[in-house]
Amino acid sequence: MSTVTLNEREYHRLLGETLPVVIRTEDEYDRMLAVVRELFDKGENHLSEEEGRLVELLAVLVEEYEDRVHPLPKGRPHKMLASLLEEKGLKPHDLWSLLPKSRVSEILSGKRAISKAQARKLSEFFRVPADLFL
Repeated sequence: MSTVTLNEREYHRLLGETLPVVIRTEDEYDRMLAVVRELFDKGENHLSEEEGRLVELLAVLVEEYEDRVHPLPKGRPHKMLASLLEEKGLKPHDLWSLLPKSRVSEILSGKRAISKAQARKLSEFFRVPADLFL
């Protein structure tokens, strides 16, 4: 198992430029997101170890702020699934590679609950927490 050494001087420089903070305002939120976007634009394979660590730190700060200030509404799982389909411009048949056709129909109509295994698949597909479907 190899470990990558963090260049403390470079990481310190990045922290000094970025000034990451616990996000309290929309302006701070926007500033942190702008840094993340700028780093993502470089491409994941082109980030230095220090930049990668900074992205991880900023992601934690952004996620904490979003969870606190803009929480996802807790809804009925089948309604949440329908909403995600609509938001992404997808149709029920786009889920057939994950779930059987009849199961998709039963879930969307509210006749059948979403199992934990199905929730995990949907979570990975939509890149959202699995508990939205449970």
